[in-house]
Amino acid sequence: MKAIVFLGGGRITSALIAGLRLVKFDQPIVVHDRHPRKLQRLKRQYGVSVESDLHRAVNLAGILVIAVRPDSVRGLLKEIAPRVRKPLTAVSLAAGIPLNKLRAASGPPVHWARAMPSPVSRSGRGLTALTFDRKVPAAGRAQVRKLFALVGPVVEIPEQQFDAFTVTFSSSHGYHALATLIAAAEAIGLDGKMARMAAAHALADGIGAWREGDVPLHELLEEAATPGGTAAAVMASLDDAGYRRMVAKGLRAGTRQARRNAAR
Repeated sequence: MKAIVFLGGGRITSALIAGLRLVKFDQPIVVHDRHPRKLQRLKRQYGVSVESDLHRAVNLAGILVIAVRPDSVRGLLKEIAPRVRKPLTAVSLAAGIPLNKLRAASGPPVHWARAMPSPVSRSGRGLTALTFDRKVPAAGRAQVRKLFALVGPVVEIPEQQFDAFTVTFSSSHGYHALATLIAAAEAIGLDGKMARMAAAHALADGIGAWREGDVPLHELLEEAATPGGTAAAVMASLDDAGYRRMVAKGLRAGTRQARRNAAR
């Protein structure tokens, strides 16, 4: 049986493998990385197979997942391209690197998809965006969709929307907001335990209720922030301070970084 082979044993690989183990995924999983400590940690934690030799790892692949930093992708593909002789479905997780550059770097035997999975995949509740090169056969597309669907919902979007999706869907938004809200609550006198409980409710439970219900977002905002109340005062102050502008500025910074990755 051909394996799911990860090139790169970092955080997103760890999150995806954790999610796959959660659903008792029984296909072989092989990880290659230049750092033996990463390989041994993944082997010990998840029982995956590890392969220190890059070319042996690639030869084992039914689906090849490129999970290295964007600035390492070109060098990695240059190293493996001459050894790929048969059609192979590969999935790049590198933010900003477009399909045309992946295709040019690897040559025609490799059929490319791009995926942007969330680290929340480790809990089985991740969200993954996919986009496919036109030459990926139907069977290859189905395999890739099935793989990522095991760790959460999958959406297929046009490649031109990929960067915008990437900078918007990151779980870092929620973690950053949570940490900021907790610190602000402690600063006005709430103890740490209560600050964490209150902040988590504000973000996770409120958003969860919106997702599971059918009440429009603007109505929930009106319900939660009664005119003249404390919540309305908080939101008005945040907007006056430029909250919306800062979020938009952050997303633009992320898309600029994606364009820099693409130019490498």
